[in-house]
Amino acid sequence: MDHNELNTRFAIPDQLEFIEGKGHLPVAIITNRHAKAIVSLYGAQVLSFVPDGQRDLLWLSPQSLFESGKAIRGGIPVCFPWFGPHAGDPKKPVHGFARLLTWKVTESLALKNGNTRLMLGLASTAETLALWPFAFAATLIVEVGEKLDVTLCYTNTGSETFMASNALHSYFSISHIANIALSGLKDCFYYAGFEKEANNQQHENTLKIVREENRRYINHMADCVITDPAWHRSIRVEKKGSRVTVVWNPYSETVKTMADISATGYRDFVCVEAVNAYIDFAELNPGESHCISTTISLV
Repeated sequence: MDHNELNTRFAIPDQLEFIEGKGHLPVAIITNRHAKAIVSLYGAQVLSFVPDGQRDLLWLSPQSLFESGKAIRGGIPVCFPWFGPHAGDPKKPVHGFARLLTWKVTESLALKNGNTRLMLGLASTAETLALWPFAFAATLIVEVGEKLDVTLCYTNTGSETFMASNALHSYFSISHIANIALSGLKDCFYYAGFEKEANNQQHENTLKIVREENRRYINHMADCVITDPAWHRSIRVEKKGSRVTVVWNPYSETVKTMADISATGYRDFVCVEAVNAYIDFAELNPGESHCISTTISLV
């Protein structure tokens, strides 16, 4: 369905329209009295969230590829049905296939509180079954208001139990990595990098990022706050349906190996992600569902 057909069926006057975005990929432009947002149907990926009168809370790499079969770098990628490299076959797509497929628009709503809601769907096909042999139906719900709410729900529509991992891999725009402090993680245990045991514990009230970080905090359900004094703002990151929080920044050395981020691009973002993985997989019997959500706002 092209953007003209999408507008015929799902556009909301003065709130929601569909256009052809970069790389001829369809995107939804949401504008209401609270905020503006951009959602790519390719990957069901929120690319931008700008509260009224503010800077964008999300970061999108200027070097990002907008090509079918390639991941978009930035915003909120949807990782599903696995997080990170595939455990049994490293040739399969990192972070699963959901972010590499175009999702269908299933509903759009203008809510009474002035918010706008967009719902996207993805179901198993011969293509997905070749990569992951389980039937599923997934929905991404994006609600744009003073806060941005993003919820991923998926259901086991097959006859076999499956186990999935997933994430809402949020990239946050910041003034400079040296300026920010991240709170809400005190006393939590975490995996550092690719260690096999979560033997590290954060004792500090706030995390300052001064090197590459790939921390996977376990049994963590609390809010995180990214404080950015240079931009005079703090971003609150809430979540539900997740007991793992990942904090990631590639810093100056690893970023050199990444074609879709500039050599200095690591300074401009930090990832704070709601995750189901490691000690928190979703095991679903036939007919069962799981939801994970993140809510992003200015404090």
